Amino acid sequence: MTDDDRRVEVAAELAGVPDEFQRLWTPHRMAYIQAGPEPLKHDCPFCAAPGKTDEEGLIVARGETAYVLLNLFPYNSGHLLVCPYRHFATYDDATPEEVAEIGALTQVAMRVLRTVAKCDGFNLGMNQGTVAGAGVAEHLHQHVVPRWATDANFFPIIAKTKALPQLLGDVRQAVADGWPVI
Repeated sequence: MTDDDRRVEVAAELAGVPDEFQRLWTPHRMAYIQAGPEPLKHDCPFCAAPGKTDEEGLIVARGETAYVLLNLFPYNSGHLLVCPYRHFATYDDATPEEVAEIGALTQVAMRVLRTVAKCDGFNLGMNQGTVAGAGVAEHLHQHVVPRWATDANFFPIIAKTKALPQLLGDVRQAVADGWPVI
């Protein structure tokens, strides 16, 4: 190998026109982009997750009628979903037992995230139906999104991009480790 082969390339000398934009490379999202909406028409990810290991399904806790997992495409690090095992679309179809456990798991999720993630607040919600913004409209799920006073920047507004400082596996492990044994 000659000295010319080891030469560091100067970005200004590369093809293309330099601009003021910064690039945030997120190759892990390509699987989501390439899959498109079609897989969700045939396979429910919330029905499939409980059949996997906790690590594979991103599950942090399992209850009797519902379970908690990380959102595969989170708004913030630690974005959790509380899902019933049973496949149904809207909250009014939940049994009293499912309502109670979804509520209890949501409360525990908030307590764990306050401890593990040191968050300042939360967004909680259920998007009921595609028109209301549900990505998986056929299977009820409650969002638990941790928020920090400093978590917003220009990315979501200008670039439709969210910077996530932790990998999903690391977040899942931290939340699972912080989950109380009941």
